[in-house]
Amino acid sequence: MTQTVQLPLWLFVLILLFAAVTALSHFLLPSVRWFFRRRFEKAVGRLNTRLKRPIQPFKLARRYDMIQRLIYDPEVSREIALYAEKNNVPENVAFQKAQEYAREIVPSFSAFAYFSFAMRLAKVLAESVYRIRTAPQNDVVFGAIPENATAVFVMNHRSNMDYVLVTYLASKTSTLSYAVGEWARVWPLSSLIRMWGAYFIRRRSGGTLYRKVLSRYVQMATSGGDTQAFYPEGGLSLTGRLQPPKMGLLSYLVDGFDHEGPRDIVFVPVAINYDRVLEDRVLMAAHARGDRRFGARVSVVVAFILRKFWQRLRGHDTRFGTAAVAFGDPVSLREFGKMEDVDAMSKELMSRIEAVMPVLGVPLVATALLAKGTLNVMELEAEVALLLAEIPLQSVAVDQDNISGEVTRACLHMLQHGLINQVDGEWRVMDGQEIAVQFYANSIGHYLSEGHEPDDAATAE
Repeated sequence: MTQTVQLPLWLFVLILLFAAVTALSHFLLPSVRWFFRRRFEKAVGRLNTRLKRPIQPFKLARRYDMIQRLIYDPEVSREIALYAEKNNVPENVAFQKAQEYAREIVPSFSAFAYFSFAMRLAKVLAESVYRIRTAPQNDVVFGAIPENATAVFVMNHRSNMDYVLVTYLASKTSTLSYAVGEWARVWPLSSLIRMWGAYFIRRRSGGTLYRKVLSRYVQMATSGGDTQAFYPEGGLSLTGRLQPPKMGLLSYLVDGFDHEGPRDIVFVPVAINYDRVLEDRVLMAAHARGDRRFGARVSVVVAFILRKFWQRLRGHDTRFGTAAVAFGDPVSLREFGKMEDVDAMSKELMSRIEAVMPVLGVPLVATALLAKGTLNVMELEAEVALLLAEIPLQSVAVDQDNISGEVTRACLHMLQHGLINQVDGEWRVMDGQEIAVQFYANSIGHYLSEGHEPDDAATAE
């Protein structure tokens, strides 16, 4: 026992290394993790006192634990067995496939990253690009949702800035979990998005195993009280109008809802409109081609953001008009009752989004010029006033006591955007820009009478 053993230096160093790792993993690291976990829990506790809807334990669960819970869920296990039988593969191969899907979907939420970085970024970016207006009923609608209910924001999708706007507006009330498409699965954006609590979905995946894993995650999140946000249209509007809803995520929520359970689901319709949609040319080009291939690269988007920040720091007004967000009347899933088909629910939600769509200066001026052709300043202001008389007061997002100022600002934005010009004191749509002007007019066309409603021919497939 006391004999000397000679070892090569490399082997001795390797033994020391393994011993150090073992000591760290068994003695030091658990204590360090416990220390930081306690600090994290106290920080979240202080944060929850400031939020109207506190962060739920589900949101704070470790990603590894959430993945394990998801792939061992009884419904997922049954689907794994069916997948193996249908595709004639061993169950362990099907299990690995489900695990791959779960890792792809489940986020890795970080409260620190969300509130210290994401919220500041959303605020600076939103205020650098737009003047933000919110409907007066927004706080009332959100405050009326019961504490034991899961809030689900159901939004129209006009721009990728929608994510930024709603995240910014909700930052003082709750955290949001978004369903994000495959466009954002690029490094380092994908890692940041996961830390902010969003989860990735495959828009075109028809596999039953994938859909089961996704549906069970969404159902677990809502039953755990995690505030959700999704776009029933499934993608950006190419024409400015609301698109027919798709049933995917909505059907998952309805199918997994327990009407006798302790937690209700309350859908909050959210209508978003802009004086200028940043991707408008890309969207209109995709519509003209008849596809949804968007040519904008991430590098272009990053360069645009950095340029806006630099201009803002130099004191320039970099904003593209107004962006407005309005909440509609919420829908309780429990009160709505059991349903055989989610079509009725989806139509009801889309109608409530349409009913509160904010009406801004650029859509008003666009509608007036398309209807009348050429107007001088006085005639344009009078036409905008007539349009406003047809629109519900709760949807008006312009200052009706200063129509002249609103029309002037809208015309200047459209002039800078290359949509209209002024000849001999009269405003008119520039040649070749009719479809672009129609794109903006379409957003409020559902409010107007036949004489003022935008012509569908300009946006026909």
